[in-house]
Amino acid sequence: MITREKALELIRENIDNQNLIKHMLACEVCMKHLAKHFNENEETWSMAGLLHDLDYAKTSNDPKNHGFITLQMLKEYSLPQDILDAIVAHPGHKERVKLIEKSLYSVDPLTGLIVAAALMHPEKKLEKIDVDFITRRFNEKRFAAGANRQQIQSIEETGLSLRDFINICLDAMKSISAELGL
Repeated sequence: MITREKALELIRENIDNQNLIKHMLACEVCMKHLAKHFNENEETWSMAGLLHDLDYAKTSNDPKNHGFITLQMLKEYSLPQDILDAIVAHPGHKERVKLIEKSLYSVDPLTGLIVAAALMHPEKKLEKIDVDFITRRFNEKRFAAGANRQQIQSIEETGLSLRDFINICLDAMKSISAELGL
């Protein structure tokens, strides 16, 4: 298994966009909290969240290869299959069967919605928003239009309600608000 320090080193080597790095950190912490909720391996789920967009700079104009390039980049690290499957499943390249795959697929756009909601608040802080605030933004289709609502709502396939999902991820992101600059 790759260490978090090595994963962060790979991210710094391959990603220049600081907002994308923050997105990856947000996905990492959300996946860790979801793993805890589902009684799954927190290290595995966290790593899937952290590394899921490692190839984004190389594939932003080549979406059919998004995820697959990451697998090539990580080949030497002998990662658990669950991480690799989640990375390939999150952009829709394979059917999402495993809980980790379904969770990462839904976490990916939710982190963006939460960040956008925090940024529209006058204080621009995660601590100032709550589940109701985010739910209202979720229901405003024009707000953060890039955050795919159907993809977020697909978390319900795991048995988790949308409201509980938002709550878990918001709490998770609040725990690293300083790193996220929010």
